[in-house]
Amino acid sequence: MKKVIKFSRFFVPAVIISLVLIAAGVVSLCTRHINFGIDFQPGLIEEVRIAPTAMTLSYNGAANVEIQTSAQGISFVISGAGSESRTESFRYIDYPTVGEMVSAMSGIDGTTAVAVADSSVTAEGFFGSSSQSAVLTGEKFRLYYSESNPTVVSVEDIRELFANDSSFNVKQSGDVSLNTYQIRAGDDGSDPEISEKIQQEILNRFVKKYGEENVAIIKTDFVASNFSSSLASKAIILVIGTMLLIWLYATIRFKWDFALAAIIALLHDSLIIISFISWTQMEFTSTTIAAILTIIGYSINATVVIFDRVRENIRTVKTQNFLDILNISLSDTLSRSLITTVTTMLAVISLFLFTTGTMRDFALALFVGLLSGLYSSIFISGAFTSLTRKNWKPSDEEKKTQTQSVASTNLFAE
Repeated sequence: MKKVIKFSRFFVPAVIISLVLIAAGVVSLCTRHINFGIDFQPGLIEEVRIAPTAMTLSYNGAANVEIQTSAQGISFVISGAGSESRTESFRYIDYPTVGEMVSAMSGIDGTTAVAVADSSVTAEGFFGSSSQSAVLTGEKFRLYYSESNPTVVSVEDIRELFANDSSFNVKQSGDVSLNTYQIRAGDDGSDPEISEKIQQEILNRFVKKYGEENVAIIKTDFVASNFSSSLASKAIILVIGTMLLIWLYATIRFKWDFALAAIIALLHDSLIIISFISWTQMEFTSTTIAAILTIIGYSINATVVIFDRVRENIRTVKTQNFLDILNISLSDTLSRSLITTVTTMLAVISLFLFTTGTMRDFALALFVGLLSGLYSSIFISGAFTSLTRKNWKPSDEEKKTQTQSVASTNLFAE
C-alpha cells in the first residue's frame, strides 16, 4: 500500500508562514512601493550609454542613404531619385579596424567618413544613438564603440547630474562595465510636449558632463498618462475576471468550499508574487501581469487535480474523518505535482539564464510563482477545505459507495 503523508500536520504552520510573508509584503508595499514600469507609470524612460565615438559619417550626395547597424557590421541602404537602389555592407570581419572601415566607407560617392578613435582600434559592435536620424545628411552621424577597458562611471555620478530635480529617477542598466543607465521621468499630463522636453533635458545634462562625442541614447519609451491609467485598469479587470471565471468553473465541477479554496490559493500566489516584486524592486510591467496569469493557470490546474482525487476518494475510502481523505489524495497526487513543477522550472531556469531584461524578470517571477503554486495547492487549499469540512461525515450515498468499493477490493484480492 502506498505510504500516506500526514500533510494535515503542516496546515497550521504553513498558513502562519504564508500570513507572515504576505504581511511582510504589505509592509514593503507601504514603504518601498512597487517599481512600476513605463506601462503603468506615465512618463518617459530613456536608456543612455556613455561610450566613445569610433567615427563620424556625413553625406552630401543626391541619394537617400540610411545607416543600419548589426552584429556583423554596418550597412548603407542607398535609394532615391537619380540613384540605383542598393545596399553596401561593411562587415567587421572584412574591415577589422576603424582605419580600414573609414577608408572603405569613404569610397561611397558623397560620403565623408572620419576616424575619431585611433585607427588601430578594433572595428566591432559599433552602435548609433537614437537621438540621431539614421538617414545621413551633411551633419555628423556618430558611431560609438565599446572600449576593451572602459572607465566605469558609477550610478551615483549619474544621479548627481539630476540631484537638483526629484522628478528624475536613475538606475544602472545591465553590466556596470557597459556604462548604461536608465533615466525615468514622470508625466502628469499637463504638457503635450513633455516627451520632447524631457529627452532634450536628459541629453543636455549628459552632454554637459561627458561631451557629445561620448553620449549615446540607446532607446526611449514614452507612455502618456491617459494610456497608462487605461492599461492599469484593464490589467486589474483582467486578473479579477480570470479569478471569477475560475471560481465559477470550480463551483460547477466541485463544491462551493472547494471553489473558494482554489480562489484563496490563487490569491495567495498572486500576493506572494507581488510581495516578491516589491521586495526586490523588480520592474512591474505588462510582462509581469502575463507571469501572474501564467501562474494562476498552473496553480489552478494543480489544485483541480488534487480536488478531483479528493472527490474520487470520498466515494471509495471508508472513513469518518475528512482529513484522512485529504491526506490520501495529497499523497496520491504529490508525484504528479512535483514532476509537473520541476519540468516547467527547467524551462524557466533556461529563460532566466539565457535572457535579459523583461524576459529575465518574467522567468524569475514564474520561478517564484511555481514554487508558491505548488505550496498553495497542497497546504493553503488543503487547510481551507479541512477547516470547512472539520465536521464532515459521509452521506448515506457516500457510505454505500464506500462499502461497495471495499467489497470490490476484497473480491479482487481473493
